Amino acid sequence: MNHDHEAHEKGKCVVCGKELTEKHRMEGEHVHSSMIEDLKKRFWISLILTIPILILSPTIQELLGLGESIRFAGDMYLLFVLSSIVYFYGGYPFFKGFFSQIKTPGMDTLISVALTSAYLYSSAVTFGLAGEVFFWELATLIDIMLVGHWIEMRSVMGASRSLEELVKLMPSHAHMLMPDGSTMDVPLDDLTLGDRVIIKPGEKIPADGEVIEGKTSIDESMLTGESEPVFKETGAEVIGGSINGEGSVTVEIRKTGKDSFLSQVINLVEEAQASKSKTQNLADRFATALTVLALTGGFLTLLIWLLATNFGFEFALERAVTVMVITCPHALGLAVPLVVSVSTALSAKNGLLIRNRASFEMSRGVDAVVFDKTGTLTEGRFGITDVVALSPEYGEEDILNYSASLESYSEHPIARGFAKSAVETREVHDFRSIPGKGVKGRINGKLVEVVSPGFLTQRKIDVPNEKVNELSSQGKTIVFVVVEGEIMGAVALADVIREESRKAVKKLKDMGIRCIMITGDKKEVAEWVSKEIGLDNYYAEVLPQEKAEKIREIQSEGAVVAMTGDGINDAPALAQADVGIAIGAGTDVAIESADVVLVRSNPLDVVYTVKLARSTYSKMVQNLVWGTGYNIFAIPIAAGILYGYGILLTPAAGAILMSVSTIIVAFNSRFLRIKND
Repeated sequence: MNHDHEAHEKGKCVVCGKELTEKHRMEGEHVHSSMIEDLKKRFWISLILTIPILILSPTIQELLGLGESIRFAGDMYLLFVLSSIVYFYGGYPFFKGFFSQIKTPGMDTLISVALTSAYLYSSAVTFGLAGEVFFWELATLIDIMLVGHWIEMRSVMGASRSLEELVKLMPSHAHMLMPDGSTMDVPLDDLTLGDRVIIKPGEKIPADGEVIEGKTSIDESMLTGESEPVFKETGAEVIGGSINGEGSVTVEIRKTGKDSFLSQVINLVEEAQASKSKTQNLADRFATALTVLALTGGFLTLLIWLLATNFGFEFALERAVTVMVITCPHALGLAVPLVVSVSTALSAKNGLLIRNRASFEMSRGVDAVVFDKTGTLTEGRFGITDVVALSPEYGEEDILNYSASLESYSEHPIARGFAKSAVETREVHDFRSIPGKGVKGRINGKLVEVVSPGFLTQRKIDVPNEKVNELSSQGKTIVFVVVEGEIMGAVALADVIREESRKAVKKLKDMGIRCIMITGDKKEVAEWVSKEIGLDNYYAEVLPQEKAEKIREIQSEGAVVAMTGDGINDAPALAQADVGIAIGAGTDVAIESADVVLVRSNPLDVVYTVKLARSTYSKMVQNLVWGTGYNIFAIPIAAGILYGYGILLTPAAGAILMSVSTIIVAFNSRFLRIKND
């Protein structure tokens, strides 16, 4: 099985390794719910058949003191038939996994060795060989391993849906401009280079192109990381998937299909997912060691009893098979899945969703956490940070009052920054928008304008103010309030920093983890945010493909890197990172590219993720030690080392030991707790 920890090869599914066609990738038809349903079906059928197998098994009858009371003619042959069904049907997933693990033995190798040893030996006993049957062990082992894989698959399913979600960003239709001047709604697939489309306010751009008519502001934050809406006029390029603002524009299509920006991001996500290391998970490392132990122990046991004693082949074979069967403890199949189940429930309760267990486990050793800015360290919305009075006649409250009154009539994204200014607005008459420059109107009979620095430059008005220059140097958006031609004051707006970001960075640094920011935003903005939060380093004006490259650079230094982001532009970096952590309020693309999702959009949960991973790993190790530790005592005794003292481990005694270890593992898993400082 092991779908969760094996990265896919390029063009193959991350979960199961099947070849992905373009249709699979683009239409999202390749899903894995059927795999989970298959495991579930095999488990229940095997479990039902296990009941009569237990009843018919001589060892279980002896344990329950039933003796000969329920024996009947042909009962052993019926036991053989039922066990054969469970072996071939229930054991199929493990035998399939066995062939994929020939080079590097893992859990499926160990299970297959134990199952096949028990089945072949027990079948031989059924048809005349002296010895005891292991059919009941075979059946219960399959049941426990199937339920373990079922739990495991449910916790990791969906780890490779990011490519499906990317396509959902595009609108289904476009308003194509016809030669006669009319418009027709057409599917995106019908668009070709040179076609002209009309994009109305609030709609998504259907394809990469160039504005040939109209003016507007476009929100590209999900694609590029640029927090401020970008003003577009004739000649400007637009990106498919970005959101149109307040104006209606006509766009000529320049790129479609694989040449588009979005398709390039899809390729980047594929490449980054394909490059994830193919490390084995913890349970497989234990299983590898136990596989070697089982095969070596079984062979040596057979050899020693054959060459050093006169007990004969049948006795030697029974000892060897007992060793190989007992080496695969039932508890091993539950040691990791039970902890995963508990940690998943615990994480969900605390606002985390674990999507990829293997990558999540790696977060225990994270050396560097890389944050996106917009929507991650910040709230992704404009807010007023500073108000500067530039005239003795007006105070800060007046400046906010006039500017908020005008902006309340505007649909521009910057206007939303005034929405939470909590000032009393005044009635506005003759309101007008100045495309790309600002807004104006009359308040109390006076002409009031809220305009950009560019508007003042056009009028050749200079604003020699040190405070305004300082705010501008920080990359903040500055708007000026002008009353009857006189500059009243200035308002600075910026992407609002989350209060939790400062605390999260401090706690991570206290844990010895470097905190870095990668953003598509301007250098001035990045520098201001970095200083405000206390980051170790930052990279600004970084394109999506460069974000993934920056992650690779940090990884090349030997660091285990966690990436936290929320936008489309973060998807390649999230896929490239050792641990991808998505902000839950972000795009579906970011979420589907991630290994862990922060449901509450709280950067402090990154700290919790690392702590949970460390505690989870510790609990897994404890379980695996408990689940396999009894081998230290059981294997030598099963091999017959104490036979001279009249002590020989029977299958019944082995069953008791395995039951105890399974109970300990289940009990220990419930005690997973995280300490929050």
